[in-house]
Amino acid sequence: MENKKFSLKARIKSFGYALRGMFTLVRNEHNARIHLFVTICVIIAGFLLKISSGEWVAVIFAIGFVFAMEAINSALEYLSDLVSPEYNLLIKQAKDVAAAAVLFAAITAACVGLIIFIPKILNLC
Repeated sequence: MENKKFSLKARIKSFGYALRGMFTLVRNEHNARIHLFVTICVIIAGFLLKISSGEWVAVIFAIGFVFAMEAINSALEYLSDLVSPEYNLLIKQAKDVAAAAVLFAAITAACVGLIIFIPKILNLC
C-alpha cells in the first residue's frame, strides 16, 4: 500500500462519496426509508416533548446506530449479489446475520426511545 499525502481536496471528495451513499441508501432501500420516517417522527417528538441534552445525545446515537447498521447491511448485500448472483448458502447466512445486526440496532433504538419518551408522554396525561 502506498503512503499518500493528506489532501483536503481528496477529503472533500470522499465526503461527497459518503453523501452519495446516504442518498443511495434512502433511495434504494425500503427499510432505510422506514428508518428515515421514524427518525423524523422522533425528532419532532423530541422537540415537542422538550427532551434534555443528554436525552438528545442518546436519541442521536440510536438513530446513527440504526442507519450505520442499515448501510453496512446494504453494502454487504450489494457486494454479495455482485460476487455470487446465484444462490449460495454462505452468502444467504452472511446476509441474514447482517440483517440481524440491523434488527439488534433497531430494537436497541426502540428501547432508548421508550425509556426517554414514555415518561414524558405519561406526564402529559
